[in-house]
Parts: sequence; C-alpha cells; structure tokens
Amino acid sequence: METKLSDYRGAETATEKKVKVTFQPLDVTVEGEKGESVLEIALRHDIPLEHNCGGNCACTTCHVIVKGGMENLSEMEDEEDDMLDKAKGLTLTSRLGCQAHVYGDVVVEIPRK
Repeated sequence: METKLSDYRGAETATEKKVKVTFQPLDVTVEGEKGESVLEIALRHDIPLEHNCGGNCACTTCHVIVKGGMENLSEMEDEEDDMLDKAKGLTLTSRLGCQAHVYGDVVVEIPRK
C-alpha cells in the first residue's frame, strides 16, 4: 500500500493535540487537550481551582495569573474582561480559568484567596 503526502495533510498526532499546563504555587504540570479551558484541565487532574458559577463566566473564583505562555491562550472576550474587573488581586496577565482556552503550553498561578 502506497502512502501519499496527502494522507498526512491536516492530520495531528495525539501528541500534537496535547498541551501542558503548570499550576503554581503547586508546581504541578499536567496534560490537557488542545482547546480545553484551564479550568477543565485543572478539574480533570484534581487541581484545586474554585469555580462557584460552574465555569459560566458569572464569577471570578477561577481567576488565575498567567506567568508564561499567554500567547498560547484564546483571546479574552469582553464578557471575561468585564468580569475580571471584580477579581481580587487583578494583574495585567489575569484570566478566568473557565474562559482561557489552551492551545500550547502555559504556566498559571492560582492566587491565594
């Protein structure tokens, strides 16, 4: 059977679909699927990231501070930006874990409440 270049176009391997998220100050790195939110990845790996509204961008309990890989996250929507104004300890790299979808490796800090 002949393999053609066209057989590989657009095909991602399982490894290429994986992303790594490091959670500080826990210093724990876990894998997730490309496109999942920081919150989804945290919950699947039992990382303690609060989410009082169930991940619906209706609170700020899943607030994280991006320490590395900001370019590997989805762009912030207006709704998230407005909600973040209410977050305790807001920084220039703050995101809501439920709204930040991961497309490459990132490092986030879970701030103390």
